[in-house]
Amino acid sequence: MMFISIMILIVAIALPSINISPNLYLRISSLLLLYTGALTLNAFYIQSIGSGIGIYSGLFQITLFTQLFDIVIILTGSVILIAWPLINHKFIDNNLNEKGHNILSINNYRIKYSIIILISTLGSLLLISSSNLITLYLSLELQSFGVYILASLYRHSELAISAGLKYFLLGSLASCIILLGCGLIYSFTGLTNLDSIYSMISVIDNNNILLGFSLGLILIFIGLLFKIAAAPLHNWAPDVYADSATIITTWLTIMPKISIFLVLLEIQTHINLIENINIILELNPLNNIINNNTLSFNNNYLWSKNLLLISSLLSLLIGTILGLAQTKIKRLLAYSTISHVGFILLALAINSEQSIEALIFYIIQYTITNLNTFLIIILFGYIIKNSFKDLIQSIMIEDEIGTENDINYISELKGQFFLNPILSITLTICLFSMAGIPPLIGFFSKQFVLYSAIQNGYYFMSIIAIIVSIISASYYLKIIKILFTEEENITEYSDKELKIITNLNSKSEIEISSTNSFIISTLTLSILLFVLKPSILLNSTTILSLSLFNL
Repeated sequence: MMFISIMILIVAIALPSINISPNLYLRISSLLLLYTGALTLNAFYIQSIGSGIGIYSGLFQITLFTQLFDIVIILTGSVILIAWPLINHKFIDNNLNEKGHNILSINNYRIKYSIIILISTLGSLLLISSSNLITLYLSLELQSFGVYILASLYRHSELAISAGLKYFLLGSLASCIILLGCGLIYSFTGLTNLDSIYSMISVIDNNNILLGFSLGLILIFIGLLFKIAAAPLHNWAPDVYADSATIITTWLTIMPKISIFLVLLEIQTHINLIENINIILELNPLNNIINNNTLSFNNNYLWSKNLLLISSLLSLLIGTILGLAQTKIKRLLAYSTISHVGFILLALAINSEQSIEALIFYIIQYTITNLNTFLIIILFGYIIKNSFKDLIQSIMIEDEIGTENDINYISELKGQFFLNPILSITLTICLFSMAGIPPLIGFFSKQFVLYSAIQNGYYFMSIIAIIVSIISASYYLKIIKILFTEEENITEYSDKELKIITNLNSKSEIEISSTNSFIISTLTLSILLFVLKPSILLNSTTILSLSLFNL
């Protein structure tokens, strides 16, 4: 349905006789996502969904797990689509037209944005349901190409073009590594269906095939870790996030990571299942051949597990330590994201029923908190950049369409509590949740991961995670301190500046969308009041973790 909708929208854009406003394109795209989510929810009534349904000759596998996260991805994507016209800035001025900042060019970006978002979302939905190496790679690339285009969407911005090219080149390298891993697995096993590969590996008695499978698996993991910006493969993320427009960064920070984490979870869970089967076979003294080969597989399996643990450790340390020195808010949030990736990878490496429940819960709270944080930052950008002082600066200094309303430095938020107290308090709640301050939802997500780590004997990783959580709170508090610091009196404007103010004041208007205000309020309340009604989310994560272990 989504594919047909994308084709119809592309045709509608190409036909000059069809005149649809850009905001309407965004609304239609968000409604398409919501309708797709409703269809997915309706499929829960299929009685056999518990064991999974193979579609398109087994290329995709539909389960309760994939359906629920389809709904999460679709809802998140629709919210991000709505976020673009968060403030309808009606700005008509000759100076802007001379510099190319006309309403038509902005509207063209909105149309392209909605189409690319739908294509990338389609790739994400296909990726988490993939049960074949071919569809896994193709779905990953469908998602990734959309993200590359989004990063360089603003062709008038040198920073955006630089970010897009950097993302494309390094992302293509990661894709090549993943393709090499898939090729190795196919060359050694002769299979592309993931279930068939898992079944073959669990009973195989050939060490060469086991080694080839393990090497291919490690390469796939490296490529996927690169795409989620896990350390030490994170260097591209701060630059790309900081140079892209904030509305684009919102998508880059959340959507690709959800689907890739779920792919890693599916693979790691099945590999863990094979390990448990082989451990049982090791206890059988009647078959020495099986004992030797199961021991070989378990040793190779430890490489993938240790790879996740090393990446988790480096992500926790690098994301926290380097984040302390940041002065740009999007770079700081990029390192914050790397630190959160470390927590998720720790739960993924443990791979027990308890840790998987913690991982699913962490992904959901990460999505809610980051989405709300970036929506608030977008709103602050429009408000601050259209104040008198910053409006003059944006006209006299900046000429990059789409980025002139973005907040770049943390210092730009100075004194906003005294001008916008509700937004400032809302952002403070989100930052406290990221820092893990009780009783916010972020605290419980970290608590669940740490509890599962301690229960499974990962004491060193638990200690590191606790220490970095305490340290990372300092750069969140730095933003909060600036928010609540009163701004100093500004100097008098010159006659030229006052003339510009007078001219712009009569020709500018800012309208805040009530829909987006409602979204921010809802997300904030879910962060703040989770402790009052936690059963719905906790029961859902428990069911999902049980469904994975009962495959």
